[in-house]
Amino acid sequence: MLENILVGAATAFTFQNLIYCFFGVFVGTFIGVLPGLGSLAAISMLLPISFYLDPTTALIMLAGIYYGGEYGGSIASILLNIPGTPSAAITCLDGSPMARQGRAGVALFITAIASFVGGSVGVVALMGFGPAIARIGLSFGPGDYFALMLLGLVAAVTVGGGSVVKGLLMVVLGLLLGTVGTDVTSGEFRYTFGYLELRDGVSLVALAMGIFGIAEVISSIKDAGQRKIREKVTMRSMLPTRADMARTVGPMARGSSIGGFLGALPGAGTVIAAFLAYATEFRLARDKSRFGNGAVEGVAAPEAANNAAAQTAFIPTLTIGIPGSPTMSIMLGALMIHGITPGPLLVSEHPTIFWGLIVSFWIGNLFLLVLNIPLIGIWVRVLQFPYKYVYPVVIALICIGVFSMRNSVFDVGLAVIFGTFGYLMQQVGYSAAPLILGFVLGPMLEENLRRAMLLARGDATRLISDPLTGSILAMSLLLLVWAVFGGLLNLMRTRARAKLPPGEA
Repeated sequence: MLENILVGAATAFTFQNLIYCFFGVFVGTFIGVLPGLGSLAAISMLLPISFYLDPTTALIMLAGIYYGGEYGGSIASILLNIPGTPSAAITCLDGSPMARQGRAGVALFITAIASFVGGSVGVVALMGFGPAIARIGLSFGPGDYFALMLLGLVAAVTVGGGSVVKGLLMVVLGLLLGTVGTDVTSGEFRYTFGYLELRDGVSLVALAMGIFGIAEVISSIKDAGQRKIREKVTMRSMLPTRADMARTVGPMARGSSIGGFLGALPGAGTVIAAFLAYATEFRLARDKSRFGNGAVEGVAAPEAANNAAAQTAFIPTLTIGIPGSPTMSIMLGALMIHGITPGPLLVSEHPTIFWGLIVSFWIGNLFLLVLNIPLIGIWVRVLQFPYKYVYPVVIALICIGVFSMRNSVFDVGLAVIFGTFGYLMQQVGYSAAPLILGFVLGPMLEENLRRAMLLARGDATRLISDPLTGSILAMSLLLLVWAVFGGLLNLMRTRARAKLPPGEA
């Protein structure tokens, strides 16, 4: 372990990697502060830059954007009561009341400390469990990988909350988009509809920038004029009392543990980790009336869980090639574009990438802690800047980024189409997250299924009869049945309540 850390340190502490780590953390925090955008939109916008960098440097920058965006989302939650990212929504419950009580500085300081603690716990978990999971993954065959990827997609739909039917529809749509282009086996064009620009498939950059970047911008413009900030934050106002610090130690530890565990599970991610950490503190509290009225525990626990989950989400992505969240799907796509296949062999064949990335997490979390406390004043000014000037710049950067990938105006048009489609999806309650997961995993899912069927000589029953593959497929089926049964049960309860008189309901 010590030798591996030294290898990672030699990689991460190069001047170029330090600069791009700082750049990623700074830009991620900046975009995370802007309500409605977040780390997904930030990574999508800056993804084209990574293709001109060394793979390790590119990953370090994108990872910095990711956990920088998760931290930045909490700033708007506290100061504006508007979550910058979905996982920061729970921080609004107690962060915003603290700001109204004149304690915005304390809430922001505790957020910074909790984020650092949670991120550190996540890095330790990644160091300890990542290589072990990779060693186990070396014994997997094509059928096992197919079953695992299928389980990841099913878990993302059923465990992540929301409508299972809508989630499945989005996954299927993502899988269909992933089949567009040239078939690797036969060389035939599939679903190109005569457009030569689609022979290499739908651009990941165009899809991600459109469905996460442009769609979020359109969604956020309509209420941008309502965002006003009145709180004044100074360095002196950020110092918490001894009682505040004493109350946050336990919640930070519990939140980090919850986030570290859930972050590694496909479909769970930062949002569920933050909500579960908050619910845990609420149940353990002696005086529950404090929650929702400015309890520091209600800020510390979800922020620690959020950042721990952001780090451990890299475990399944890097070690077995299965992204646990939409953001990890973009990271997976970036690796594959660089010609690096994520999976068990990544740790042994590319140790400088794996361990360099892990050591960069420590550096990035230190940057977040050291830089963002004095930079709070800058983020406050950013939130005061008129949004009518911010969003045109964001749209222009998205279009430039998409065009620069393949010098294709067609891809820019695709990004606009996907952006409009993503906004319409939001309006009718469809999440884009399962779509991007299906799009990234689709080609690998198909490839491993084909390999497995070739080895089985076309006999699909051999997949089910294999102990490991059959067990994983059974878990996927159980998850689907459980989700459908739960949905039907909730529907029956809702109808039963609707039939009762108003008093009894």
